[in-house]
Amino acid sequence: MKKNFDKENIFGQGEANIAYARYFKGNSYLNPLVDPRQSPLFLANVTFEPGCRNNWHIHHAKKDGGQILICTAGSGWYQEAGKAAVSLEPGTVIVIPANVKHWHGAKKDAWFAHIAIEVPGEDCATEWCEPVDDAQYERLA
Repeated sequence: MKKNFDKENIFGQGEANIAYARYFKGNSYLNPLVDPRQSPLFLANVTFEPGCRNNWHIHHAKKDGGQILICTAGSGWYQEAGKAAVSLEPGTVIVIPANVKHWHGAKKDAWFAHIAIEVPGEDCATEWCEPVDDAQYERLA
């Protein structure tokens, strides 16, 4: 399974996402695709091991901002607060407006990767919230 995933994960797994590990359940990996000192738009390939997902979080901004996910390999989930989870497959693009509480990550039996794009805006900040409820996550099919 991992060997096939690695062939699909064309932007590379990158290094262990240690800086943000406390906001994830399971292991994730980060491969920056641009140097933030050379580009006003930051993008990175984020890889999730099976069952890994980030906590609920909000990309705050007074104007513009938010996040875009471009799914590139494997299979995952995206969910906004108060809505049903959406299956993520290669080619899926998710536009997350600023100030929307959400989470994303791998399905329990699959590796997953997406390119995360931080949308520039005014007074942007990420608020990390509670972990995704284990029982709720396990019910996703």
